[in-house]
Amino acid sequence: MVCVPKLTPADAVAAVRNPLAFIADRWTPDPRTVRRAALAALVMSVVIVVTGGAVRLTGSGLGCPTWPECTAGSLTPTDALSYHSAIEFTNRMLTYVLCAAVGWAIIAARSEKPYRRSLTRLGWAQFWLVMSNAILGGIVVLVGLNPYTVAAHFLLATALITVAAVMWQRTGEGDGQPRLLVGKAVQQLVWALVAVTLLLITAGTVVTGAGPHPGDSGDVERIKVSWSGVAELHAVFAWIVVSLTFALWFFLKGIDAPQGPRDRVRDLFLILLGQGVIGYIQYFTHLPTILVGLHMFGSCLVWIGVLRVLLSLRERTGVDTTADLPAQSYDAVSASIAGPR
Repeated sequence: MVCVPKLTPADAVAAVRNPLAFIADRWTPDPRTVRRAALAALVMSVVIVVTGGAVRLTGSGLGCPTWPECTAGSLTPTDALSYHSAIEFTNRMLTYVLCAAVGWAIIAARSEKPYRRSLTRLGWAQFWLVMSNAILGGIVVLVGLNPYTVAAHFLLATALITVAAVMWQRTGEGDGQPRLLVGKAVQQLVWALVAVTLLLITAGTVVTGAGPHPGDSGDVERIKVSWSGVAELHAVFAWIVVSLTFALWFFLKGIDAPQGPRDRVRDLFLILLGQGVIGYIQYFTHLPTILVGLHMFGSCLVWIGVLRVLLSLRERTGVDTTADLPAQSYDAVSASIAGPR
């Protein structure tokens, strides 16, 4: 049996004053646990985007016509409301699952030994992005699904995915100074890829704001541009991203770059191929709901793929932060800061 220490009054006061420090003093997670926690936060940040898309594509954006309550005087849908209310309410409830995943990532990062402030900060950045987007989501409902607020809602979710992906990457690295694995020309090409991908994602939000899926069956304001014209611009950005990725792979192959960056570029290229097929099919079949949902999921994967390419251009090794730790503590936790070799 495991002996559980008694909780003294002093312990209770310490837990109330600083619960994260209290947990960290009594728990040292395995490095794999920290990495899994970061991955769970990343997965949930994608799930919330996909379910938010389902709300829009099923016309359930105003299924709960107010916020933070679902209806006036009720936090949950009433019997008088339709299945649209259940869909919108479910998406709202998934925000709490996302908060739990981010909270687990923060606690795991804070409890890791040696303590890595960079990981904890990334976890808290996710928390504040979730809170900000929850408030913005409420504003979206209160203004009747204004397409510009909907676009901002998606872009803020993309920012959350960015931070979650970076934290996941950092859990597998040390805290040493980054060492570049490629030259300046490759770095510039990758930053161009990042910039065009952001334009691609932004254009996609405009397509959504002008397209035939307003998010509700009622009279919802739309962005007053030709959605087909913006869709064609979106496709142009997509082809530029594909071309840059293709050129980058050949460039890395030609200079005999490390395997890591080449693998990440290959993965991105495969994701782009799948996303491109879905994009063209949905365009020529007049945006069927299921394909639009898959395309939204694909856009998350594309952005994560681009970020992984960017982060693969350097490596971080471990640094000796154990000088003041007992020898037995160092033995227990040294693997948590092991960087790529």
